Amino acid sequence: MKKTLLLLLIAALFAACNSNKSKKVSNIVTVSILPQKTFVQKIAGDDFEVNVLVPRGSSPAAYSLLPSQLKAIAGSAVWFRIGYIGFEYSWAEKIMEANGDMKVVDLSKGLDLIVDEEEQHGDHVHMNGVDPHIWLSPLLVKQMAQKILDELSVLKPEKSVEYKGNYLKFVKEIDQLNIEIKNKLKSFQGKKFIVFHPSLTYFARDYGLEQFSLETGGKEPTPKQLASVVDLAKAENIKVIYIQDEFDREHARVFAEEIGGEIIQLRPLDAVWVDNLKEITNIFTDNF
Repeated sequence: MKKTLLLLLIAALFAACNSNKSKKVSNIVTVSILPQKTFVQKIAGDDFEVNVLVPRGSSPAAYSLLPSQLKAIAGSAVWFRIGYIGFEYSWAEKIMEANGDMKVVDLSKGLDLIVDEEEQHGDHVHMNGVDPHIWLSPLLVKQMAQKILDELSVLKPEKSVEYKGNYLKFVKEIDQLNIEIKNKLKSFQGKKFIVFHPSLTYFARDYGLEQFSLETGGKEPTPKQLASVVDLAKAENIKVIYIQDEFDREHARVFAEEIGGEIIQLRPLDAVWVDNLKEITNIFTDNF
């Protein structure tokens, strides 16, 4: 009898150990782009290993994942999507095949998105041509940070108070950044600027600027489009085209020659998010 009870106790302990192992939360978080890694670390420090899908120097519009990245995804507890960037759509099925248990959090959900058009479909609205560059708006990043906080607090409830404190510090930093940018750009309200790829749409909306781009709908400019933007630049006396390093500079070079201007590089995907937005602001104020 005693031997039977002992065996039952051992079996119960073994089952409990296995149960605890199965409930162990992964320490890996997956994000789509580098700025999101910064947002996660602002809230959780180094508590999570952050797996970034699009590496430095690559375009998230058409990036192709490597087999090694799918392996990293397989160990992730959550994937924070930006929401509307190209590779997220083309690779979503493969990503979920790699880890069907991983929670997917769309950080664009509920945000005030910039869209080409909205269509009513029964009881819901379908948005076409959503601009994905939400991480370049301090106002939207505050909302994204709240979602990240909520998810990380679920993964590590014992650290939720600490994470909330870090989140509040980050919000204060974002508010200070917003005020600084507003003050620097307040005398340039309505100012037009030209980019190759339209990555600063939300930044322009936040601070009263007007963006024009050579590339439209992810397609290289046609001769007609190029001529139209050249005419705009000459009419507005614009002498700069901004381009990010993930894109071919040839069309920007031709444009700069046409307007007798120059190319200036921006880094919208830089991981050092606050300093990068300050740098973009200073570049604008120096060239308007």
